[in-house]
Amino acid sequence: MRKFMLSLAMLGIVSMPAAAQSIGGTYTVSGTNFDGSSYGGEATITLTSETTCTIHWETGGSSSDGICMRNDNAFSAGYVMGKEIGLVAYKVEDDGSLHGLWTIAGKDGNGTERLAPKK
Repeated sequence: MRKFMLSLAMLGIVSMPAAAQSIGGTYTVSGTNFDGSSYGGEATITLTSETTCTIHWETGGSSSDGICMRNDNAFSAGYVMGKEIGLVAYKVEDDGSLHGLWTIAGKDGNGTERLAPKK
C-alpha cells in the first residue's frame, strides 16, 4: 500500500509542471477595444519557468510584448505597447482558451480578449 501511495504522490509531482507548461504556444486573438470595436491577431506565449513566461501580441497592425505568469486557472500579463503600459488578467478555461479583461495605465475602461490555442 505504501508503494502505491508513493507512486501516486510521484505522479502528482511529475504532472504539476505539465499543467503550467500547457499554457505555452501560439493563440488566435479576438477582442474588443475600450470603445467596443473589435480586433484580431495572434499571440505567442513562451515559457521561461514552470510558472512564468513572455508573451508577444500581433494585433490590429501593432505589436506588444510582456511578461506573464500562471497560477492555477488565473493567467496575467503586464505589457508595453509603444509608450503605453497595460495589464491583462485572464481565466484559463478547460478547453485551453484564455478569457480576459485588459486595460492601459491612466485610461478609464477596459477591453476584452480571448486567446484560443492554434491547432
